[in-house]
Amino acid sequence: MECVKIGLLVLLALFAGQTESATDTKVVCYYDSQAYNRPGNGKFDLNFLDPALQFCTHLIYGYAGIKEENFNIAPLDESLDINKQNYKHIVELKRRFPGLRVLLSVGGNRDVSGEGSEKNLKYRTLLESVETRLAFINSAHNLVKTYGFDGLDLAWEFPETKPRKIRNKICKFRSPLANICLTHLPALASWFVNLKHKIAGESITDEKAEEHKEQFIALVREFKNAFRHDGILLTLSQLPNVNGTVYYDPRQIAPNVDFVTSTTATQLATPKSSTIQARSMSFQLNQGLPANKLLLGIPTYGRAWKLNEDSGFTGVPPVAADGAADPGPYSNEAGLLSYPEICNKIANQKEIKAGYLGKLRKVNDPTKRYGTYAYRLPDQNGENGIWVGFEDPDTVGNKAAYAKAKGLGGIAVLDITLDDFRGTCVSDNFPLLRAAKYRL
Repeated sequence: MECVKIGLLVLLALFAGQTESATDTKVVCYYDSQAYNRPGNGKFDLNFLDPALQFCTHLIYGYAGIKEENFNIAPLDESLDINKQNYKHIVELKRRFPGLRVLLSVGGNRDVSGEGSEKNLKYRTLLESVETRLAFINSAHNLVKTYGFDGLDLAWEFPETKPRKIRNKICKFRSPLANICLTHLPALASWFVNLKHKIAGESITDEKAEEHKEQFIALVREFKNAFRHDGILLTLSQLPNVNGTVYYDPRQIAPNVDFVTSTTATQLATPKSSTIQARSMSFQLNQGLPANKLLLGIPTYGRAWKLNEDSGFTGVPPVAADGAADPGPYSNEAGLLSYPEICNKIANQKEIKAGYLGKLRKVNDPTKRYGTYAYRLPDQNGENGIWVGFEDPDTVGNKAAYAKAKGLGGIAVLDITLDDFRGTCVSDNFPLLRAAKYRL
């Protein structure tokens, strides 16, 4: 009888461990507050968050910035964050979702200033002295505590990788945005992620990069020391156009952050682009970042290019393209389309039988090697052609399953305002977020 009791206790302990492990798997939902200013059905009000938050363990509110005159943290849209009380209302969501942790993100390629070598210079200048770092830390600590955020996310705006002009045997590159080659699958992380690893070199625009790397380590350590007694979270979002091998030391950063989101890993796994994803993930892990602190980024947007008379007739990559596609009606950014902007362009069965009627032809990948893309060939005038690579519920589910199989800390959805939050394509809203959550 005693053996039976011991056996039951062991089983209960095992199940308890499994439950805790499952609970620890993170679903981090990034929320770009500027989606409130999008036109028409792209407008994302805070009220749309409720159906999404049942799937999110963390909500990261973007974005705050840095004041150049004193290096204090500051709202980037005071009318929205303070006057409309977004900071207050976003934190109050924890009352309805008690397990939710809400963080404020700073940077995120939204706090842009200067040009060329001086682009976002304040982010480097801040790092260079203890006094400026302390000013930033104290102001951030005060803001986080004042509004009740659970933590701060550093989406630090380091210099972008500088492209080099090279020639390719398959495609000629007149310029990074004028004539590119779509190699096998979409570059979903950023327009410049492909440029960095396929047609760009590893050269950077920061002569003091090594110093800034060490100073960023110091900033993270000093932040954690300031936050530790209050139990405030500190997280890191590596931006897709930043060379992580230059600016991040995972081994030294790891003890002082709660998790890291690698947005350079938001590309689909393909024979070409998988090297980008593998490089990012492997670098972090091989350099000492524990797997349970690394989150796999999953995009809710696609990257789109114009097709012309030189693009051929099949749509099968590699395909010559003529720059970024026109902005969508809601996302309003050249070369980027939200998931609903994409899925509503794809032909249904009736339209396929009728010859697509101007809609996009979707191409799935049952091998799970290439991912999903859709295209429309140009008309007889060589216009209106488009090629877009994107995630759908199937590929999102595959990526979430990959994160689970690799023992990663979870996933990060970038961002939920570009998911189909109105449910215009399927009966459920947030289909990408749902698909990812169900495969964890």
